[in-house]
Amino acid sequence: MAFVKPITNRLRRLAGHQPPALTDLAIESWEIAPAQTAYLPPAIFLPDQIDRIRATEFADLPATLAACHGDCDVALTATRGFRLRDVDLVDGVLYHQHAEYHLRARKHRNPLRPRPREALSGAFYESWNGNRWFGMWLLDDCLTHTLAAETGMPVATLGPRPGNIPRFESLLGMTPRRIADAHFDELILFDDLAPNPHKAARGEAMRQRLLAGQTPAPNPGVFLLRGTSGSRRVLRNEMEIAARLERDRGFRVLDPMTTPLDDLLQACGGARIIAGVEGSHMCNGVAVMPPGSALLTIQPPDRMTVPLKIFTDRQGLRFAFIVSTGGNGEYEADWGEIARTLDLIP
Repeated sequence: MAFVKPITNRLRRLAGHQPPALTDLAIESWEIAPAQTAYLPPAIFLPDQIDRIRATEFADLPATLAACHGDCDVALTATRGFRLRDVDLVDGVLYHQHAEYHLRARKHRNPLRPRPREALSGAFYESWNGNRWFGMWLLDDCLTHTLAAETGMPVATLGPRPGNIPRFESLLGMTPRRIADAHFDELILFDDLAPNPHKAARGEAMRQRLLAGQTPAPNPGVFLLRGTSGSRRVLRNEMEIAARLERDRGFRVLDPMTTPLDDLLQACGGARIIAGVEGSHMCNGVAVMPPGSALLTIQPPDRMTVPLKIFTDRQGLRFAFIVSTGGNGEYEADWGEIARTLDLIP
């Protein structure tokens, strides 16, 4: 029998019906951590850097600038869990009544799919952003996995992914049940976006587990190469910047694509500063930054982002940046600006 909800839901939207949020239909919800206010610290940057920003990603320009300037209190929503019944998972989308929740991009263009035959119960920890960007998987979804493991069987729609993800899963003890299409007799979801103390505690627990209880030797800093990995953000003078950091500041230069993850974690776990071009590759080291350390990102002027600041703020770490010059995926950073920004970090 064909599964027709993708078509019927689309027809309802075309007819002007606004679908409810899937969590609005939960039979039970509970508070894991309360809503509260938190201090938003300012980023560390030179006075002229903000003027170079031409475009932003993940948030509009006013919100991005507000995050950079900080020095204010912000409201954090509660962390909550939701229990639902009779939910169908078809091609990466959860369906219940007329609500949908997309976990990843659909793999099939034909909306008519067989009705799921397998029935089970479980708890989802993955997200659209985490399935799209490695950094959000590591710094957000992996923390939500802790909640899923406490309340039910963790489930995920994607199989083992390339790169360092299998090793991260092994170090963190993540063994989700990986499923394709299925019917959930009972399903648990989470609203775990707020960077509150509860999530920060899970972040510190993850750091300790990734370092296997060891205390890495302190070092001045680590520069993580981006090269041509990921979405196109090529720093034309990346190797020159790396050489100056190594020679003048005592940094180690590591490539997350070729350095064994355990060695990378040990180096970054003791680094006073982690630096590199903004991107998910930075999160290999950011996840184990020690207390009191700082992150320095080299930002493209046409793709300024602050998700990594959300993480460093949450964990009580410092966030610094410079804005490079260039465009269309190719950029250059000024060594003098990097050096002066490093000098601003306490």
